Amino acid sequence: MGEHDTDTQKDKYVTFRSGEEYFGLKIEYVNEIIVFQDITEVPECEDYVKGLINLRGKIIPVIDVRLRFGQEPFEYTDRTCIIVIHVRSTVVGLIVEKIAEVVEIPEECILKSPTIGHEEQGQESYVYAIGKVGDSVKLLLDPDRLINDEDLSAQEQTDEEMEEGE
Repeated sequence: MGEHDTDTQKDKYVTFRSGEEYFGLKIEYVNEIIVFQDITEVPECEDYVKGLINLRGKIIPVIDVRLRFGQEPFEYTDRTCIIVIHVRSTVVGLIVEKIAEVVEIPEECILKSPTIGHEEQGQESYVYAIGKVGDSVKLLLDPDRLINDEDLSAQEQTDEEMEEGE
C-alpha cells in the first residue's frame, strides 16, 4: 500500500449499531463486511464466541458483539452482518446487528473516553474514545481489547500448530 492509501483511511471508521449505541471501528482493521452465514459451534467457549465460519477456505472465529458487551442477545436476520477484522495476526468476525455507514472522524472530533467509576464493565472496557459526528456520538472500539481474550488466542495457537504439522 502506498502512503496515499493509509492517508485516505486515516480518519475513516466503519460504524455499526449494537443495542441503542453506535460504535466505530477504524477502517484499517476491517478486512471486509460479509452477510451472515452459517456458524459451526465450538463447545466450551465463552457464550459470546459463537463458533467458526469458513471464509473462502480460512476458518475464523466469530464473536457476537452484543454478548461481548454484556447486552441482551438478538435474533440474527438477513440484515445481520459480520465485520471481518484483522488485528495483529488474528482474523476474527464480529457479528453486528446492523452496519450503519463509513464515516470520517477527524482527530479533533475524538475525545478520550471518560472512565466512569473504577470498574470497567461491559462495553466500556473496549471503548477507547468517543467520536463526534454531527450531533451524534460513536463509541470507538479498541479491537485489540475486544478480541484479545484467552479463548481466541488459544484458537489461533491450535491453527498454527495444525499448519506446522502439515
